[in-house]
Amino acid sequence: MFIPTLVLWLLSASPEAPVTPPVPVEAPPPVMPADVPPLTEAVRVLLRLTIDSGGEVSQVEVRESGGTAFDRAAMAAAMRWRFEPARQGAEPLEVRVDVPVTFEPVAEAMPLAEERSPSVPPASTGSEPPGLAETELPAAPAKPEPPAFSTTVRGQSAAPPPVAVGDFHITVGQLADVPRNSATDLLLLAPGVMLANHGGEGHAETVYLRGFDAGEGKDVEMRLDGVPLNEVSNAHGHGYADTYFIIPELVQSLRVTEGPYDPSQGDFGVAGTVEYQLGLERRGITASASYGSFASRRLSLVWGPPESTAATFVGVLLRQGHGFGPNRAYANAGLMAQTELRLGPETKLRLFGASYGARYASAGVVRETDVVDARLPCEPDADSQFFCLYDPNQGGASQRHIASVELTSRLERGGRFVQQAFAIARQMRSRENFTGFLQDTPPIGEAQRGDNTEQSYQGTTVGMRGRYTPGLTWWGQPQPVELGYVARYDNVHTRARRLRDKGGAPYATVFDNQVRVTNLGAHLSLRGAPLEWLTLRGGVRVDTFLFGVEDLNRPTEDRQGARIPEESVEAYGFFASPRASAEVRLTPRLTWLTSAGLGARSSDAAGLSDAEFAPYARVTSGETGLGWRWGDGPSSLELRSAVFATRVSQDLVFSETTGRNQPIGPSQRLGAFGSARFQWEQHLDVQASLAWARATQPLPGASPWKLWDGAVLPYIPQVLGRVDASWRGSATVARQPVGWSVALGHSAIGPKPLPLDRYSESIFLFDVAARARWRAVELGLSVENLLDARWRESEFNYVSNFRGPDAPASLLATRHFSAGAPRTVRGTLTVYLDLQEDPP
Repeated sequence: MFIPTLVLWLLSASPEAPVTPPVPVEAPPPVMPADVPPLTEAVRVLLRLTIDSGGEVSQVEVRESGGTAFDRAAMAAAMRWRFEPARQGAEPLEVRVDVPVTFEPVAEAMPLAEERSPSVPPASTGSEPPGLAETELPAAPAKPEPPAFSTTVRGQSAAPPPVAVGDFHITVGQLADVPRNSATDLLLLAPGVMLANHGGEGHAETVYLRGFDAGEGKDVEMRLDGVPLNEVSNAHGHGYADTYFIIPELVQSLRVTEGPYDPSQGDFGVAGTVEYQLGLERRGITASASYGSFASRRLSLVWGPPESTAATFVGVLLRQGHGFGPNRAYANAGLMAQTELRLGPETKLRLFGASYGARYASAGVVRETDVVDARLPCEPDADSQFFCLYDPNQGGASQRHIASVELTSRLERGGRFVQQAFAIARQMRSRENFTGFLQDTPPIGEAQRGDNTEQSYQGTTVGMRGRYTPGLTWWGQPQPVELGYVARYDNVHTRARRLRDKGGAPYATVFDNQVRVTNLGAHLSLRGAPLEWLTLRGGVRVDTFLFGVEDLNRPTEDRQGARIPEESVEAYGFFASPRASAEVRLTPRLTWLTSAGLGARSSDAAGLSDAEFAPYARVTSGETGLGWRWGDGPSSLELRSAVFATRVSQDLVFSETTGRNQPIGPSQRLGAFGSARFQWEQHLDVQASLAWARATQPLPGASPWKLWDGAVLPYIPQVLGRVDASWRGSATVARQPVGWSVALGHSAIGPKPLPLDRYSESIFLFDVAARARWRAVELGLSVENLLDARWRESEFNYVSNFRGPDAPASLLATRHFSAGAPRTVRGTLTVYLDLQEDPP
């Protein structure tokens, strides 16, 4: 535990007017370095800050070092501090001050009752703080000795209050120790989430959330620090969102809002919204290299420049491997960089860029009967058959480039104005075969040519978004109003074609569209506390859409004769989505929160008619539950539980004949979840969740209030459990301090309903990791699927024919699956390079 003490010493003053010293306004404390052994005595770092006339810290120097790790922690915190500037009369001054920061052992820390909140202004003292006389400070001659003052700054910045029980602000922190393949796996930290991938290492994950089969993004709004990731009218599925390009080491936190309850949520936020929030706390260079099973290789390099905030970083990630079976090789590379610049005392500019490229092969799905009977073209043993495939011409490629500029200005009376502009260039191509030889209608006398489908998507997205929070106070609540807007334009080419089984040449076009979509949206949110124990929140989101489609796959002739094989379609859409919540504080730690809201999913432009008022899928959702929290410091426990109900006017379910989601009509969900997270000092971090949801399709004419009735929707698991845990400590080996950690990730997935009243088997997966660090070198070992379970990552039930183009097709539906990864072992070497000169 630490106790930073600010001793601010003015180095210049004037006898002509009284000098007012700077006063801390925002001073979040440093974080105890995680990679140092427990302290046995206090560690002191003396910083020299330059505080400009706007109250911002413009420069930080280390005057007395407490060690590299402690220096960096103190400097990183100091760059985030903000002050009321020093003043000579009414004129603000730029001053330099010395700030000693003391990190103390837990036993020496002051009792909690003696802590002072960061918002409490410091008290002035007339005495010189201990040790100040030994500090050599260049004071201006013939000027009076300035007044000294001190304050104790404790606590950490808190996330904004949730709009629902299912609104989670998740700090990754120690849980980054749990083995994960990509940033998408971080979604498992939210309750009720399951991920599946039938397309290969580099294909977007299918997300199951809150009883929804959200596909690769059709029902989950995905954002990266405000940049939208869902792709309109993607050939693989409307709303397709690939997060595989995000470098996990740069993800500082996630906000997962389950349900449409926040007025800022937009298109695709049917099951909820996920926002990745980037940042790199550690300064210096961290280089990591991994090698493991199936020739998997991973090389990452992240850099946080010294004397900069966590918002400035550069990261590079390279991945390559053969995959855990035939036709599963992959290779990808990505770069992400961001810098935060100060344009004045109240304005910050954040520049972000990312580039990514990937190539992967896919094994697709196999028929379970062929696996059992050993009919697949692999060795006859059970394992070889389980991981085998039919069509080697499956896989894909992907490229993505992002640029974003964000300007944040603090206004008078505590207001804030944020403006962001972004641009995205995107290209992807995938090839999948779900049915073998079933869909083709070949020319007379010829055999079937195969059902392999190539889906391609290429285009650009540009847009702006912003929000304005005036510095108002209503009912004693600061900043109760927020106004926001979004403007987005997409210009994309989306196409699907059938490929020959031999040679892979295209022989038929399923669709070929040039799509242009303009989305203009705005939101208003309000918050007030009419009673001490009651807080009300509400707002509305309004969206308009203008669709323009050039259909490039029309026939060359119709009943009236020859025609141009192109056609233009334009349509317009509009929807408004009100949201509200009521928070009742039952006790200082226990809260009852009830939320309700409407959300929407826009139309896939490929299915619109000319001059049509574009329909949209409307979601209506409600939730009520309890939240309890103890502790705001290094030790805390948070518990949440809620029940929810959701109804969607037009749902989508995967279709094996098209390889994408198709509309099926209305659907409904009834569910509940519970979650807990316990953090103890810098040692233990445990998060656990359990969720249940039942998704059904109501009978025609049934009452919308009968959420239990109806046919169960296939492929959606009803029970999901997840545990993530990390334990960190230190030991002495050969008289040398060695830091260590062990981590566990466990997923429990209940039976998934399949068509024809069939159910899949339950799945239990365990992942473990351990690491040890000595000085700048760290060794790690991770094992995923520790028990080497043979599990089916995706399961379907339908008719297919993989026996050949001349074989008679069976009309009986049977189970198909894509195999999940077996036990995977990976070793990692990490080197921490500071590249920073030690202070004299």
